[in-house]
Amino acid sequence: MDIVEVILSDHHEQRRRFALLDEMHECGPSDLEAVWKQLRILLEVHAKAEEELFYPALMELGTGAGGKDSAGDETADAIHDHNEIRDAIAEVSRHRTGTPQWWEGMAKLNEANGDHMAEEEREGLTDFRQHASLELRHRLGLSFAVFESSHADGIKPQDVSPEEYVREHE
Repeated sequence: MDIVEVILSDHHEQRRRFALLDEMHECGPSDLEAVWKQLRILLEVHAKAEEELFYPALMELGTGAGGKDSAGDETADAIHDHNEIRDAIAEVSRHRTGTPQWWEGMAKLNEANGDHMAEEEREGLTDFRQHASLELRHRLGLSFAVFESSHADGIKPQDVSPEEYVREHE
């Protein structure tokens, strides 16, 4: 269970959930809410798992990839993105499920999340693959899967200061 593969699998699942919602414009609020609840939990728990497990290890081993000069730059950008995603989740949640405002918020969330995943796949995950041993990737992959399973009912989302996060993990 390689952490890079676990993260990529989660990214695929996130894209699949957004695609599912794209096909549900004629569905009722209760059906939309069921899919939205799972997606919201997946996004929030995934981000927290990365912040707890992946990014500290990247900060220790990484050197920068995909246009970033350092693992610190990759990490600060990713934490900033996580905050944008959390804010977009909160905005979607302010609206009644299925309303035009809800769909507008969902489109913005999908864009923010899609941009983040593309950057992370090009930068942090590449950097980590290049510098982390298979043993470490396996150990962190198991821990990541356990973290997500342990928080399957969701977590309380909380923004993180990118600058403080990087300072704490340097």
